[in-house]
Order: sequence, then structure tokens, then C-alpha cells
Amino acid sequence: MQFRLDLIGEDRVEEHQSGHHFDSAKLRNVLKTVAKNAEYGKNLPEGHGVGIAMHYSFFSYVASIIEVSVKNNQLKVHKIHSVIDCGTAVNTDTIESQIQGAAIFGMSLAFYGKITAKDGAVEQSGYHDYQMVRIHQAPEVNHVEIIKNNDKPTGVGEPGVPPIAPAIINAIYNATGKRYYSLPLMDHDIV
Repeated sequence: MQFRLDLIGEDRVEEHQSGHHFDSAKLRNVLKTVAKNAEYGKNLPEGHGVGIAMHYSFFSYVASIIEVSVKNNQLKVHKIHSVIDCGTAVNTDTIESQIQGAAIFGMSLAFYGKITAKDGAVEQSGYHDYQMVRIHQAPEVNHVEIIKNNDKPTGVGEPGVPPIAPAIINAIYNATGKRYYSLPLMDHDIV
């Protein structure tokens, strides 16, 4: 957590030609809010760990904390907490659904996201040979908080995906002391 806060640095605003801007205080706020929501720093059961990651894209700020356990070299995602600042929240139910769906999609990429080609053609042709996270792998808790403000509305579809894989990798490291440097995790026989 402190490492990420240090990376954010001093509060600053960077203007974009689009009329939007990057505000480091907003990134810091989503990070601190997700830490509060997930009770970051609490004691966890043996074999459990948490990972944290943040992201800025489509002019939205997202942070996620994921709790996992690793038992007999098998990964289980227990909780995902995410916070998004996407300006004026026009439809909060849709935003929450987008961030929850992004979490499951991000898990799918981290677990199984591998496309191969042979003789110039992609080998996978559907869900029968390109696996996605199944319902039994979904977290028990997938909590989303939307920061309220009156800024211009910004993106909510894609911004929730990028923090998921690094948060999972950080959580595995926190639980086991083992660091994975390549994805998907299926190549490491942990899912």
C-alpha cells in the first residue's frame, strides 16, 4: 500500500486535450478507500494473502484488493473489493455490474488467458477450448464502491479489468512467498 502511495507522489493535476484531466488525489482516494473497505492489514487465516493494484484509464480511477488462499498448490479467490471514481455515476447498478464483470473477466485472463496459433491460425475456437472462470471459482464477495462526485462521466467497462491480475499475483505472493512472473496461472498448475 505504501509503495503505491509513494508511486502516486504529490497531488497534481495533468490536463488532457479531451477536457478531462488526471488527478493524482483521486487515484490516492480510490486506493485508500478500497483499503478501508477490505480492512487492509487485518490478520488473515493461514495460507491466505491479499494483493492490491490500481489503474487509471478512460479517465477513471480504479483500485482493487483481492484475498486468496493457496492450499495444496490450488488457488481460491475469496474476496474482491474494488473502488471506482468515474465522475458522475449515471446508473450505479450498471457501474457495479461492469466492475463485477471486469473482476471475473480479469480472473479469467489471469487464470486461463492464453491464445495459441498454429500454421497462422488461432487454435482456440470457443469456450470448449478457451476456458473462462466458472461460477464455482467466483469470489464469495465481490464488493464495489462508486465514489460520488459531479465530474464529467468517464469509462466503466474496461478500467476494472487491469488491476485484477496484478492483485491476484500479489495476493499469491503474500500467501505463499512465491512470485509468478508469467501468465496464465494454468501454466503453473495453481488453478
